[in-house]
Amino acid sequence: MIVALEDAKYKLTGMRSELEELGSALRIEETKENLKDLEAQTQAPDFWNNADKSSKILQVIKQAQDKIEGYEHLCARLEDAIALAEMAIEENDESFVEEVQTELEEISADAEHRRIEVLLSGEYDKSNAIVSFHPGAGGTEAQDWAQMLYRMITRWAEKSGFQVKLTDWLDGDGAGIKSATVMINGLNAYGYLKSENGVHRLVRVSPFDANGRRQTSFASIEVMPEFEDVDKVELRDEDLEITAHRSSGAGGQHINKTDSAIRIVHKPTGIVVGCQTERSQLQNKETALRMLKAKLMEIKLQERLDTIEDIQGNKTNIEWGAQIRSYVFMPYTLVKDTRTGYETGNIQAVMDGDLDGFINAYLKMTSAQ
Repeated sequence: MIVALEDAKYKLTGMRSELEELGSALRIEETKENLKDLEAQTQAPDFWNNADKSSKILQVIKQAQDKIEGYEHLCARLEDAIALAEMAIEENDESFVEEVQTELEEISADAEHRRIEVLLSGEYDKSNAIVSFHPGAGGTEAQDWAQMLYRMITRWAEKSGFQVKLTDWLDGDGAGIKSATVMINGLNAYGYLKSENGVHRLVRVSPFDANGRRQTSFASIEVMPEFEDVDKVELRDEDLEITAHRSSGAGGQHINKTDSAIRIVHKPTGIVVGCQTERSQLQNKETALRMLKAKLMEIKLQERLDTIEDIQGNKTNIEWGAQIRSYVFMPYTLVKDTRTGYETGNIQAVMDGDLDGFINAYLKMTSAQ
């Protein structure tokens, strides 16, 4: 057992240089200098004159503080674990083996998580995410699959410390959903969740088939950032078809059961957005318009267009050949990402929100391109 302690100590001391490299990659010293400048700005007499600007500065300060404190806590934890291992070896105390090995595993996992953060260097990676779910062809089976994906993503977000807010929900025919949209708020929400954007394929014995046959279903997850400059997008009234309807679905007490829900169709592109969780019809309309503007901005950026007006309606078919990931429940259990090759046989853990392996593999792949 002392050999196990020696091995753990060797690995822990080897991590010192890894954490130094991580600190450089995270630009910790640069962040500290920037933090001093930002904190000095908050002392200016006119700091609160512009509420939007001051709010953004305070948000950046909080993010910088969290980044520095998280890294320094990791370094301190490493030194404490090394000291614990050395003490246990010196006193020939085997009772600390499990604790030291647990610390090694957790410190390694934390360091890996922070290394992944370095890969989140895209222009909008730090943004909140707007995530929508849509079933493919196949009726109730596909609609049920779309709801399973909704649960998977929201479970991951909640476990990862993000705030999840349901904005729109349309019940399926008997089970599942016809569509749903959530706002996932928190630092790097879009950076992590952009890996989930695309068509997801399910193979299972359908609970809706009386003959117990195996079926293949498809549903899509659409992920886009919440753009800060979304108000720069101008929409023409004649391009919008706005309808009010009664809220329904999984919002529970958070959904106002009146005709306050709003659905907006952007006629030139066929894009449809909706909101039903705000307190009034006006608030639902404002949220839906912001979502529409965000969608138009995303398409403009993806297609490298000069203006919003150049966007044409073109949607990827939610069907065979377009999937980014396959989930097989029968005759074996396997979840495999077709882009990275990452796979796991623990399908239930994935459906319960264990997505970090897939997300990390995607970020590593895209950063290497």
